[in-house]
Amino acid sequence: MAVGLEKPSKLLPVNGVRLSSAAAGIRHVDRNDVVLIEFAPDTVVSAVFTQNAFCAAPVQLAKSHLAKMPARWLLINAGNANAGTGEAGLSDAMTCCAAVAEQFEASVEQVLPFSTGVIGERLPSERLIEVIPALKDKLSASGWEEAAHAMLTTDTVAKGISEQVQIDGNTVTITGIAKGSGMIRPDMATMLAYIATDAAVEQAAMDRCLEQAVNGSFNRITIDGDTSTNDACVLAATGTVNDTVLNAEHVDFEILCDAVQRVCRWLAQAIVRDGEGATKFITINVEGGSDSEECLAVAYTIAHSPLVKTAFFASDPNWGRILAAVGRAPVLDFDLSLVDILLDDVCIVRQGEPATDYTEQAGQAVMNQSEITVHVRLGRGGSVEQIWTSDLSYDYVRINAEYRS
Repeated sequence: MAVGLEKPSKLLPVNGVRLSSAAAGIRHVDRNDVVLIEFAPDTVVSAVFTQNAFCAAPVQLAKSHLAKMPARWLLINAGNANAGTGEAGLSDAMTCCAAVAEQFEASVEQVLPFSTGVIGERLPSERLIEVIPALKDKLSASGWEEAAHAMLTTDTVAKGISEQVQIDGNTVTITGIAKGSGMIRPDMATMLAYIATDAAVEQAAMDRCLEQAVNGSFNRITIDGDTSTNDACVLAATGTVNDTVLNAEHVDFEILCDAVQRVCRWLAQAIVRDGEGATKFITINVEGGSDSEECLAVAYTIAHSPLVKTAFFASDPNWGRILAAVGRAPVLDFDLSLVDILLDDVCIVRQGEPATDYTEQAGQAVMNQSEITVHVRLGRGGSVEQIWTSDLSYDYVRINAEYRS
């Protein structure tokens, strides 16, 4: 069960965005598994994608289409990743995009495809095409929550959040949904995220806003260290509320960016909280690094250690595993006499040595919690980084062992 995460409260409609979902029977016969998102004309769209060299056919096509003209429709399917499928996969993705374009009498380049699910299996494009007329008929401004459910694979909870802020004297809405549970360590710039706002934003500012938001959220999470072939995050601004088009110099631009960042961070943390078999939500703070890369190297070494992750699952204050992970991080000229390590506010290592005031009872009290923060102080500089991860449970092995069965 997801750690401290419940199904979304009411998701607010975004002016200029309509959504629908339908059941195409791609992998399961008893649930919706295809989503269509429509944007108003002149919507500004930014996106970032996986850096996996074996990026899926829909990723390749979405990049190509987005480079040619603004997107109007997003077609998303769960249950099949359409990855590792070669030219046939590209053809299948294009066929689905063409079917959407035909329904709206639009250019095929205005449709972006997205897929999530099993890698290496041919996409049953004919099933997607069959439900596209129904998707068109069902488009609704209130379709956010249904869309969030339809995208799920091994997720146990749909993930969505809304915020409203004042921009240029108008109330602006930001709503986002995401899916992701395993194969999670995005390197973007199997997670998908879609965020929309009714603010008016110029393209360059949108790109900057999304890059900043992703770097502080989706690029700071890891479940298992695996980067999916299909990761994508889309930010759309319909421009249907405020008349003034925001650029990076506008006085309210940072207000919008901060709100987008909060939405992305909540969604990213929700993915970790719903990590496959997760029973713990773990924050890792590393401070005092000589640069950001050094802090992240230490944080991810801790987060990716199976021994550390299983200790968290067992609620075992075996802090030697954390110490060992910090020590093997790729950091040059480590001065251990400057290093402190804490579990929440319980110091386990002070200046490179076991903390004399540490007690097993205090360590156990922290490890019994479902949410834990690991603090590492390197004493080498002024950089600080934070990432979020989960434990490694029996259920993670079971879920992934049975994924195709």
